[in-house]
Amino acid sequence: MRANRIGAYWVGALAALVLGGCASVPMPDLGGIYSRSASHHTPETNPVIVIPGILGSRLEDSASGRIVWGAFGGGSANPGRTDGARLVALPMGDARFADLRDEVKATGALDSVRLRVLGLPVNLTAYAALLGTLGVGGYLDASFRKVDYGSEHFTCFQFAYDWRRDNIENARRLFDFIEEKRRAVEAENLRRFGRSGAPVRFDIVAHSMGGLLTRYMLMYGKAEPGPNGEPPALTWAGARNVNKVLLVGTPNGGSFEALKQLIGGYRPASILPLYPAAVLGTMPSVYQVLPDSEIQTVVDEKTGQRIDYLDPSEWEHRGWGLASASSAPVLAELIPDEPDPARRAAIATSHLRKGLARGRAFRAALKRPHQLPAGLQLHLYVGDGVPTVSAISIARDGALRDNTYAPGDGVVLRSSALFDTRRANQQQLTIRTPIPWTSATFLQRDHIGLTKDPTFADNMLYQLLLAPK
Repeated sequence: MRANRIGAYWVGALAALVLGGCASVPMPDLGGIYSRSASHHTPETNPVIVIPGILGSRLEDSASGRIVWGAFGGGSANPGRTDGARLVALPMGDARFADLRDEVKATGALDSVRLRVLGLPVNLTAYAALLGTLGVGGYLDASFRKVDYGSEHFTCFQFAYDWRRDNIENARRLFDFIEEKRRAVEAENLRRFGRSGAPVRFDIVAHSMGGLLTRYMLMYGKAEPGPNGEPPALTWAGARNVNKVLLVGTPNGGSFEALKQLIGGYRPASILPLYPAAVLGTMPSVYQVLPDSEIQTVVDEKTGQRIDYLDPSEWEHRGWGLASASSAPVLAELIPDEPDPARRAAIATSHLRKGLARGRAFRAALKRPHQLPAGLQLHLYVGDGVPTVSAISIARDGALRDNTYAPGDGVVLRSSALFDTRRANQQQLTIRTPIPWTSATFLQRDHIGLTKDPTFADNMLYQLLLAPK
């Protein structure tokens, strides 16, 4: 088969293409190392699922065809305008998050971000390196082709998801996605190799927040937390079709970036519009990436006390996020059917409370101590070469002040990725974590740069192609 005979020329050329931005780093000969293994796909080869992080899937409005995230300029959604803010934000109301729906759909992993500057098109690569490296390894995806592999693309799948929504909801979708692709791969194995009945197990490569919903799916399948937010029974229902999981820059202990953006909004780049805090506050996923207090602290300078930033009363008292009086104009745009400003504020505050409660339940489920079931491996790739905020204080004027920095990738602390709960004054020498990592690899790159790093590419292909299953 043409896809199964990827020559060393193409493997080497593609490796140079997708990793060309790392020219100052000594380059591994990925073509020479992996071409033999990449050219032989058998029923024993685990297919791969790629799961991007927050902001990592392209979003489009199915009703209007407008791009909500993934391109800027032209007809794309501008959160600074009323129509754009309504497209980007999720609906608010008394219903459960799962029932608050709009017409926005995820249409693929974001290999690049397209925007226009002074009328000129500009492309910013996002997951192109990661997807291209998988192509080097012979894992082929019809939606991403640096080389024409024809129709031979059944070995790699992108799980695109609406990253605004609840991670537990997306974990359920991932569970169903794996079941669907398992049946598809079984059918292909029968058609191509005459093989039936052989178990199909997937390997997963997940970046950033994608690793959190992956871990929840593995541990709990499609189960919901209890009525008071308690974790469901630990069944490992989602692990039965999974062999290796590679988590890249995953904020297992959360990130201060989520807290700062829920309070102050988010501007992707200086030339792009601000995504207001009230718009981000409609998204339950952002609350689920709030930093864990065991690893990252917020201290009130007036009292010297740590605060619980999953406590809704703190947000309401301090006027943070959806509880901010300054959010009133945005709320008028997001809740146009409610003319009463007080009622709009009450709807927003209720949504805030739901988001924080869901964040606490999600965090509790993932920090439960556990051992991996037989046959499941959990490999972690961590950035620790960029100073990353590890503690914040609330100044007397109410502003957030970055207080302390520690090793990380600029977004996720090394200690957060590992979920290492040791305090600086503790004498314990080995890490203290509820997560039984199979391995951890440390890279001196920033958050998205981890996926472009040649050391990561080399180790990823080793785990997927050469290391024992």
